[in-house]
Amino acid sequence: MASLFPTIGEWYQDAVSNQVFEVVAVDEKGGTVEVQFADGAIDEYDMESWGQLTLVSAAAPEDANAGYGLPSFDDGWQAEVDSFSGNPLEFIEPESFGGFDDLDF
Repeated sequence: MASLFPTIGEWYQDAVSNQVFEVVAVDEKGGTVEVQFADGAIDEYDMESWGQLTLVSAAAPEDANAGYGLPSFDDGWQAEVDSFSGNPLEFIEPESFGGFDDLDF
């Protein structure tokens, strides 16, 4: 029996099937738990079924964003973001807007 309460954003492993998944939604009124597996597949358990799972807490997979179709970023990218200094508004280029001033009457 599962003694772990479903917590959104937490990763669990089913000890029977060895599948690793993240809880992405909990509907207390409807009594359901929506999960997303590491391969991106989505499934839903009712609270009774959730309680019968043999679960253990699990670490997020190395590429936890793969199931969402998001790119993985290496540490170099994060270091670049962390080391950014300056005014980000300096990098915004103005867009030309064809307003009424451009019309010839």
